[in-house]
Amino acid sequence: MDYKMQTFRDDLFGGITTAVVALPVCLAFGVASGVGAEAGLYSAIAMGFFSAVFGGTRTQISGPTAPMTVAMAVIVTSHASTLMEAFTIVVLAGVLQVLLGVSRVGRFIVYTPYAVVSGFMSGIGVIVILMQVLPTLGLPMATGGAVGSLLALPEALPQLNLHAVALAFVTLAVAILWPKRLRRFLPAPLAALLVGTLLGVLWFTKAPVIGEIPAGLPGLQIGVPELGFLVKSLEPAFILALLGAVGSLLTSLVADTMTGTQHNPDRELMGQGVGNIIAGVFGGVPGCASATLTVTNIRAGGSTRAAGAIFSIFMLAILLGLGDLVEPVPLAVLSGILMKVGWDIIDRRLLSLIHRIRREHLVVMLTTLALTVFVDLVTAVAIGLIVAGMSHAWQLESLELDNVVSVPLLDSKFLENHEHLLTDDQHAARVGLVSLRGCFTVASSKKLTEVIGKDIKDHEIVIFDFARATHLDDSAAMVIDQLIDVAEKEKTLFLVMALSGSVRQTLVTLNVLSRVPKEFVVETLDEAREVAATLLAKEGPEK
Repeated sequence: MDYKMQTFRDDLFGGITTAVVALPVCLAFGVASGVGAEAGLYSAIAMGFFSAVFGGTRTQISGPTAPMTVAMAVIVTSHASTLMEAFTIVVLAGVLQVLLGVSRVGRFIVYTPYAVVSGFMSGIGVIVILMQVLPTLGLPMATGGAVGSLLALPEALPQLNLHAVALAFVTLAVAILWPKRLRRFLPAPLAALLVGTLLGVLWFTKAPVIGEIPAGLPGLQIGVPELGFLVKSLEPAFILALLGAVGSLLTSLVADTMTGTQHNPDRELMGQGVGNIIAGVFGGVPGCASATLTVTNIRAGGSTRAAGAIFSIFMLAILLGLGDLVEPVPLAVLSGILMKVGWDIIDRRLLSLIHRIRREHLVVMLTTLALTVFVDLVTAVAIGLIVAGMSHAWQLESLELDNVVSVPLLDSKFLENHEHLLTDDQHAARVGLVSLRGCFTVASSKKLTEVIGKDIKDHEIVIFDFARATHLDDSAAMVIDQLIDVAEKEKTLFLVMALSGSVRQTLVTLNVLSRVPKEFVVETLDEAREVAATLLAKEGPEK
């Protein structure tokens, strides 16, 4: 690639602009995760640099995000007894992401149904808002996530800190109402941070603040874990890896749309994994690609991996040189910023269309949303995917059955060249044709038996036409085997026509055609006619 000075200037502006936008949010995510504001900066530095260098999307910016922060908060409170164990889970999640990339499964993760993604993201947005309710009152976050925050609220109200409430309200108002014409020069989150901090320093001085941030580079935060802990850590690490993978690859699609480029999903997963490994080693919260930061980078001119590296270097400079300026930032200010972040994450566009979207999609979305908020992220994703799969199978059943064409072949037409086989009944149809067109899967396998089984009983001979069949999965193939049983029971003869490609391979591999005589397997309808005529001549009068 010919890297020119103008490209460097664009990347420089994109990286610095994105860092300015990211600073307040990274601090807020660090606090919300339960491991400290500096952990958000460590994550931005590690994820921003290593995912840009090793990742598969040139313009992507990675760092702490709401889903990963919520997941980290759950890990800290439910899966780890020490911070070292929590960061070990982050490292393990990074290793799993690298393995996902090496296994070349990145391309499949983007097939996650939108209803699941929408419900999950909306649930995350609700969690972020609910978890910030207590900090906006000047009180520490409650354990137990969103539900814990709600349960702790009645006891917390008498202890509220009016200075913190005022700062949170002002910060949220600035983040929402900051004029669009000024956002190009001063992003709304940064404006909210500056205004809220200034008010906290000058007037509302009784609100809790971030406090001391360790100076200089972080040290190693993990040790050698016990084997038993690693086994228990696989579940939270896997869900963390999956969340980061889905979020990053969906953001990659956004970047592709805006830039007209094509990302490499497997390399992207490896880059995200390396970033999370480094972040965990040095005490950073887990991260993934951020849609907000990526869009900001692209709109500011960033077009290559250098923009992500510059973003990381600028965040490192902030950590090394401006730590003292961050310490007096009130926690309520960060809570106000996160309230706005949570609101933006909620998929309000789809929720506004809730009365129009299809019922099955609505069920998937609301189920995922409710489980995300009131149960846990693992259950939400797992059940959401299961419900979505069942919904998709139900839709496929109707579509696949529509591709089954069953017609009786009138003797007077089908056997017109075999007059000796014709009867006095002008409507006789001793031969039936069942045409399977397109793809058939487990979704329609049960119904296929019911639909086709009736046709088998109505004829002496049934011709199964696979000329337009493109795919049979194992379940659909075994249905063909069951239909042969039905045919034998009803003493109906069974012809197979136009088998080829993967359909033939599937039936042969599963030994489905072992009971079908070779002369009953034909290529064309003319061949089927001759075989049928021969069989009818042997059978004599219709049954």
